Amino acid sequence: MKREAAILDQAISTLKMHTGLNATIEMLHGKYNMTNHEWDALMHIENKTFVVEIKKNISSHNRGAIMGMIKEAMHKSPYPALLVAEYIPQDVAKEYCRENINYLDVSGNCNIKEAGLIINIEGKKRERPDRTNQSRAFQEAGIKILFHLLDKPEAINHTYRDLAKAAGVSLGSVASVIQELEDLNYYMKTKNGKFLKNKQELLRRWIVAYHDVLRPRLLLKKMRFTKIAERNWEELPLRDSEDVVLWGGEPAGSLLTNYLYPGKFTIYTNGFWKGLISDFHLAPAEDGQIEVLQIFWQEEDRYREKHIVPPLLVYADLIGSGNDRNIETANIIFENELSHLEQTI
Repeated sequence: MKREAAILDQAISTLKMHTGLNATIEMLHGKYNMTNHEWDALMHIENKTFVVEIKKNISSHNRGAIMGMIKEAMHKSPYPALLVAEYIPQDVAKEYCRENINYLDVSGNCNIKEAGLIINIEGKKRERPDRTNQSRAFQEAGIKILFHLLDKPEAINHTYRDLAKAAGVSLGSVASVIQELEDLNYYMKTKNGKFLKNKQELLRRWIVAYHDVLRPRLLLKKMRFTKIAERNWEELPLRDSEDVVLWGGEPAGSLLTNYLYPGKFTIYTNGFWKGLISDFHLAPAEDGQIEVLQIFWQEEDRYREKHIVPPLLVYADLIGSGNDRNIETANIIFENELSHLEQTI
């Protein structure tokens, strides 16, 4: 985690340069544990204390996922949360300001508002983008492998060949990603078998990477309802489609928890989006409330009865929205369906 530590050090240095304020770090990455959540750091600015989440790259694709995680931190911690990043694009920064997200980046842009402490700096440009030494575990093949491992913990003990087949990637990709997971302290081998470590931290990194790298490539079309079907979306005949068609996001969250009425709709399919037009009374629309995405995993029968994607993906989509109600629903799903990810190993 040397890169995260470097980002934090640079951000603190820039903050001091622009404001004259001193910031100190009490504990760094994985050492500060509170309410079963490990924060990247505990930072003191003047007489204010913040729990810190460090993120490398923030983009238009993963901004919602990161915002969702920060909002989770705001609910779980007795201290306010602070997002520290390498760079936050100006449009994303404005959105975070509207959502009352405290942030600070290496370039010096920041918005920190707590009682007695207000710091706002805008317009500082990024000196150079850092795209070197990208982690393979959080690129497309790695994201697919991690989805399989996080969704099915027992799969960590499968052969590389079986993992490659299940995730739809090359054998070489599996070997490289597993080695990198070990280097990053997310994987261990013992006499009792193989295990994922630090699973909650790994989950958070996977969600950000999924929204930043893979999910944009899966988007087939944005659509809208053409009839009153939206009011009766649960009655749409998904089972009658020739292709696999599953609810994700808000409708899947509603079906899993009975806690949420969807305002936006996510559909995953292994077919072509045009088939949905006549089957479900949809029409293409750039500003439509329906997203149609390509299924990227080996679909099974586990969730066919409710016609939903695996809960791990529902959780990721809900967190990625950045919406408060969706985050509450995601937390219910985590407690009910993803408790295996709470374990330390």
